[in-house]
Amino acid sequence: QVHLVESGGGLVQAGGSLRLSCAASGGTFSSYAMGWFRQAPGKERTLVATISRSGMLTYYADSVKGRFAISRDNAKNTVYLQMNSLKPDDTAVYYCAAGGWGMTMEKYDYWGQGTQVTVSS
Repeated sequence: QVHLVESGGGLVQAGGSLRLSCAASGGTFSSYAMGWFRQAPGKERTLVATISRSGMLTYYADSVKGRFAISRDNAKNTVYLQMNSLKPDDTAVYYCAAGGWGMTMEKYDYWGQGTQVTVSS
């Protein structure tokens, strides 16, 4: 059983930056692909970015490409999401997930509790 805890969310003005962290415990972190998803009020939870077990492969949703960067530190059991040039449309609860490589929620077995990101205009 993998336990995931996100941190780093908050309120930021448009154009600002935030760095989300997700600390994992209870499993072999390096054996899981890791993903960041987000869910805005009234909308479905969608993939923001994902990173392979080794960190060599990454994938980004078109809406964040060039602005967000996912990375991981397997020695620290932590995955990060650097978010730059934030827009009000980025406002959502951001969730960390661990599982197999993929773009859909079904590929991920473990989820964090989420962290709120609010971008003001």
